[in-house]
Amino acid sequence: MNTKEKVAVCSRSFSKNKILRAELLARYSQVTFNDTGCQLEGDSLIEFLSGHAKAITALEKIDDYILSSLPELKVIGKYGVGLDMIDLNAMHQYGKKLGWTSGVNRRSAAELTLVFAILMLRHIITANREVLTGTWRQHKGGLLSGRTIGIIGCGNIGKDLVKLLQPFGCSILVNDIRNYGDFYAEYDIKAIKLEELLAKADIVTLHLPLDKSTIGILNADRLALMKPTAILINAARGGLVNEKALKKLLETKQLAGAAFDVFADEPPQDRELLNLPNFLATPHIGGSAEEAILAMGRAAIDGLENAKHPLDFL
Repeated sequence: MNTKEKVAVCSRSFSKNKILRAELLARYSQVTFNDTGCQLEGDSLIEFLSGHAKAITALEKIDDYILSSLPELKVIGKYGVGLDMIDLNAMHQYGKKLGWTSGVNRRSAAELTLVFAILMLRHIITANREVLTGTWRQHKGGLLSGRTIGIIGCGNIGKDLVKLLQPFGCSILVNDIRNYGDFYAEYDIKAIKLEELLAKADIVTLHLPLDKSTIGILNADRLALMKPTAILINAARGGLVNEKALKKLLETKQLAGAAFDVFADEPPQDRELLNLPNFLATPHIGGSAEEAILAMGRAAIDGLENAKHPLDFL
């Protein structure tokens, strides 16, 4: 390890974390942190990264334009589990390496999904708002126990959610392009087609990456297959769901509720959707548990030294 190599940390979250800062500085003597509090993009991102051999990035868009302007940049350590912000083919073209570890925030995201399900089933958000405005009215909700849960994407987070659901006695349906036969058998899971899952599940939760094959995967026609009593959860990636179609279904009570931690555009601008009583929104906090932040940060630091060819991640 060349401790004199210059490292740039683009992530504001990483830069604010005292533990991660100290651990990175223990390995590298020349580190530039993003202490401005600004999201770096385009030319400002190029300016920040200029002169550095290594970088830690999070939600910054790393594309052909960025990489072509940074010949001295050799390695990127990815802080976080999604790769949708990084053009892997462009990294290959310009000879860059990538350090990335999947699933390091799986428990954080899985627990948030579990929280979303219970909050929506018991109408907790609506009840709390009413109490704060002076209304004392009991809401009749439902149990998570015994429900049919549809998990779209059974990778690291999907599998962890399955484990968390065990005490609730739920029937679990999954849809994934990969066959995790041994895992399905161990947990008595049924793998079925996407349309069948949408029609049968009481709660549908997304745990997919965002790429060409998954963008808009829940379009208007597929959303319409869901039961009017069902709840949709997206703590994965914005862009997986047609948000306009979702809003219409929620407004007309053709869908009981939805809880989203991620949006196609962040922060979301559709105030009508955000203000619906049967919609819950949070600001992309799926991986924001302190334990997950440290795990993702340490994986990014290790990735600066254990980087691989970017096409290995396709």
